[in-house]
Amino acid sequence: MRAGLARLAIDCGSATTTAVLAWPDGSWSPLLFDGEPALPSAVLVAGDGSVVTGQRAWQAATADPQRFIPRPRRPADEQVSVADVQVAPADLVAATLRRVIDEAHRMAGGPVEDVRLVVPAGWGPRRRTWLRQAAHRAGLAQPRLVEAPVAVASDALASGVQLPVGSVVVVCDLGAGVEVSVLRRGSAGFEVLSTLADPDAGGDAIDAALTAALFPGGVPVGDGWALAVSLRTAKHALVRHAAVTVPVPSGPAVVVNHLVVEQAARPVLVRAAGVVRDAVDAAEVDPTTIAALWCVGGTAQMSLVADVMAAETGLRPLLVPDPLVAAARGAADAGGRDIGQAASVGEPVPSVWRAVAIGVPGFASLALVSHALFTPTWHSGLMREWAFMNWGEVAMASVFAVIACLAAGTVLGSTLAARADSGVALSVGAQVATGILTSAWLGVAVVGMYAVVGSQYIGTGLGAFLRWTLVPVVPMLVVAMVLALIAFRQWRTPRGGWSDFLAFPVSSVVTAAVGMMLVQWSLPATYAPGMEVWLGVGQRVGGVLIGVGVITALVSGWWLRLVMGVPFAILTATLVGRYNTGTVAGLYVVAATVWWLGRLWARILYTAPAQPRRSLPLPGPPHS
Repeated sequence: MRAGLARLAIDCGSATTTAVLAWPDGSWSPLLFDGEPALPSAVLVAGDGSVVTGQRAWQAATADPQRFIPRPRRPADEQVSVADVQVAPADLVAATLRRVIDEAHRMAGGPVEDVRLVVPAGWGPRRRTWLRQAAHRAGLAQPRLVEAPVAVASDALASGVQLPVGSVVVVCDLGAGVEVSVLRRGSAGFEVLSTLADPDAGGDAIDAALTAALFPGGVPVGDGWALAVSLRTAKHALVRHAAVTVPVPSGPAVVVNHLVVEQAARPVLVRAAGVVRDAVDAAEVDPTTIAALWCVGGTAQMSLVADVMAAETGLRPLLVPDPLVAAARGAADAGGRDIGQAASVGEPVPSVWRAVAIGVPGFASLALVSHALFTPTWHSGLMREWAFMNWGEVAMASVFAVIACLAAGTVLGSTLAARADSGVALSVGAQVATGILTSAWLGVAVVGMYAVVGSQYIGTGLGAFLRWTLVPVVPMLVVAMVLALIAFRQWRTPRGGWSDFLAFPVSSVVTAAVGMMLVQWSLPATYAPGMEVWLGVGQRVGGVLIGVGVITALVSGWWLRLVMGVPFAILTATLVGRYNTGTVAGLYVVAATVWWLGRLWARILYTAPAQPRRSLPLPGPPHS
């Protein structure tokens, strides 16, 4: 069988779980559970501690409602109480995942190694880590995480939708609730511009409104879950029938038709359309430039969805084929798409320019350390000559060496990750993280070599060289290691991949390196008669260039660089001198460290807050 070549993608939603198996030839097949492509995510914890999943859990809920949990997917730190016993939600989700894995193994004819899990785009590191823990308890070693709207957009491309690079689309996932994401297609994949969610604008709210319409006086006592099962079955049956009779355990049956369902659903879908408008506003894009509104999820199968979305948003809604499994199908790369359109949280192949740019800080580092060692000012001493070193030049050489090593390691790791199907055993995140960590230690080795060679060549103690080579780069190395952990956990893959995200500004390296070399060239001014004026000009110009390099590393945008760079360059030109090159270089070391801290801030410490929404007074779910 083709188990080793198969790709399994699981979309573990709050209401239903779907899964798709795909193969390299582009073929794919949804997993079926009790004859249906959707496995209810609900579970029931039996008295012996075992967990009943799917449709069997719903059927058992009528007899033992206290042990039934319709929505086991909870916040990471929330516990569930079943018969006065605390149960971890991760264990409940793991039970559903184990059932999916068993069905996948049966269909594939053996274990499936390539497994992807679909996650909402709005989930942060804690919830993603929680899902990984649930997957680990289910027996999945290292699944790849795939953001749901990116998977849906990639699936649409695979189905033949024409979408030029730069186009903006909206993905509306209508499941138990609604999650709306605005995406822009780039050359390396899709970028999520904004994401908003509302749990009261999806299938759960429609069920509650339908229940309230059918039973104005309230659900009969004891009929809660049994009636909920009947209504779920009736909603599915209305796809093929004009009307359906819903049995009521303690009373006469009721008739449900399309008109009743649409009357209950319309206010909820109008609310969902409001989330679409808010998400577009949060993305700060012109609504007239949006290429499409793609609707997915179980609730998206209602014919009313397209009419309400078109009327309320002004966008052209498009129901993705098989909307229930669209996210899982896209995550599985069904159709054999080009790697640039892959939905997974993977790495694009670094550009040629990015690879070439590695050499700029590397050559700058070698030039600075060589210049510092070959052009010291020598003074006579009682026993032997001693050298007056430009320690600032040595410190900047060390910083550039570490930047070059980290750039090389990141590009190498990203290249291997982008070719993850070439037989490499490590996951995408692990390959990128390995590249970063390896290059960090290489940077330590290089600056250590600078210290040893320099101390031997100049004939001075090793301690002074270590202070000016190793100490300035320690903060950068610590931040790089934290970023490697983030890459390994695959929490949030940057736009364009890690190699572009960790690309230190080349213009900053060039200007600062040239500036420091000019400063070093101008230091022996008192020993070069007739050159005092030119060496003085060179010293000031060098200070200006170092100031420009500092601002270029700290600020993006040419106008802001100009406004801030001019006064700062004048300041560094004034400060630079024979005895304070270390101070000026220290400014650049701080700027480089702040740049790396900015990378860390953008990846883990800051997330754009979602706009809160006021809840509508909809009735709650049925209960017994």
